[in-house]
Amino acid sequence: MWLSLSPDQRSGLRRKAGAARGAGRRSAGSSLTAAGPTVLLLHGFAGVAIMNRPLAHALRRAGYRPVEVGYDSWGTSLDGICERLEPLLARLDRAETESLHIVAHSMGGLVARALIRRCRPARLGRVVMLGTPNGGSEIADFLHRSPYLRPILGRAAPALVTQRPAAIDALFGPVDYDLGIIAGSRPLVPVAAARLLPVPCDGKVSVASTRLAGAADHIVLPLSHSMLPYHRTAHRQIGHFIEHGRFAHDG
Repeated sequence: MWLSLSPDQRSGLRRKAGAARGAGRRSAGSSLTAAGPTVLLLHGFAGVAIMNRPLAHALRRAGYRPVEVGYDSWGTSLDGICERLEPLLARLDRAETESLHIVAHSMGGLVARALIRRCRPARLGRVVMLGTPNGGSEIADFLHRSPYLRPILGRAAPALVTQRPAAIDALFGPVDYDLGIIAGSRPLVPVAAARLLPVPCDGKVSVASTRLAGAADHIVLPLSHSMLPYHRTAHRQIGHFIEHGRFAHDG
């Protein structure tokens, strides 16, 4: 649904969906029995759970029950991250009576892909990725080539570079679920980004790298990589995809 609808419109849609009227006031840490479809929020590399708070507020107002989760993106391998998140995903799936959706920023999209491959929820709904480097990031390549800069990537390096080891690729299954991908095309420092990344890009990930075979829809917004989880336009598109399985390409 549109996250920009008026309170009355959102209330009507929530009633049609069978969600409780008070769902919009519950926090991201509310009990698993709270009303409204669950949306698991996954941050990107070097992020923390609270970075998804603005998106969580928007989703909550629209009648969803966002769950913000953090993970160690620097010190834990992709497989290790999935191992640690698997119990939470299973618990959310057991508690859900509707659909369990996932919205993931940047590396969080890779975590989502690997999680679905490893322990696919029985009630998996729709998945939205924001600036996820599905084809890897040339910025990660640049850092990884330098022995002085390589430590910045930590144990995330194999998942973030463009030439991934076979063991990493094996963690990702086919996209046989409803997936929508939002890419950004307005880097904060365009000249510097153009020197390291194919354009168009969001400053960290090229638009081409966000694409993934099997995705239901793909849209490009004039936003930087870091703004994708925060901007109201992205919030509206996320809501539209969760509700309709496609983005609003007419704006």
